[in-house]
Amino acid sequence: MAQQDLSQISLVLLDIEGTVCSISFVRERLFPYAIEVLPETAAKSWDDPEFRTYVSAFPAEAQASPTTFADHAVDLMKQDSKAPYLKKLQGYLWKTGWTTGAFLAPLYPDVLPTLRTWHSSPTSLAIFSSGSVDAQKLLFSHVGVASASGDNVQSPASPTGEDVNHLFTAYFDTQNAGPKTDRASYSKIAEAVGKAVSEVLFLSDNVREVRAALAAGMKAMVIDRPGNEPLSAADREELFVRTSFADIALLG
Repeated sequence: MAQQDLSQISLVLLDIEGTVCSISFVRERLFPYAIEVLPETAAKSWDDPEFRTYVSAFPAEAQASPTTFADHAVDLMKQDSKAPYLKKLQGYLWKTGWTTGAFLAPLYPDVLPTLRTWHSSPTSLAIFSSGSVDAQKLLFSHVGVASASGDNVQSPASPTGEDVNHLFTAYFDTQNAGPKTDRASYSKIAEAVGKAVSEVLFLSDNVREVRAALAAGMKAMVIDRPGNEPLSAADREELFVRTSFADIALLG
């Protein structure tokens, strides 16, 4: 497939899971942590005003008791639900884990060097993830560098990791932008950041998301990482695929 013309790109929009860090980290570390701590958190914090803001966003029938609420939310997590109210709850639950150093975000080795290079040029960076904006900011507040497979953080400089949020100018989730497979979400993001859609490059492991961004008029590429869902021959023929951010040359 011919190269995409990236000479006019002024903003790179990034997915997180399977793109900047491994799917296994999210599904095998973050999700189980939230499932483990939720029952006790619900029991202890049921009357806490902050916790109640998360509870009140759930369907009324799930709010009957701490046990009912925890059971309902855990069931949604096991289904990998993208419901915005669940994503906000997960971000709240993960906060303690991030701030205590229970886990660090294992970014692929090519990610930070490339993001820093793009950031030092006229190119802006933004995030679009199904995780809530609060959860996104927490993740990028506690960053480590992973092995090439994306599984293990290698000798972090700090027990709680590095904060790299200064690299990003905007954060989007399914609540403030819309579904990630809906082309209208990408048009909305471009408008929010004051860019023409043709000036935005979207990077994701999900082919449906990439197609939606392309349909909106953005440039877009599939990032093929170890452990991601295998791409079909048709996907590889139709879409632009890269295995590393280092393989993406921005010319603007």
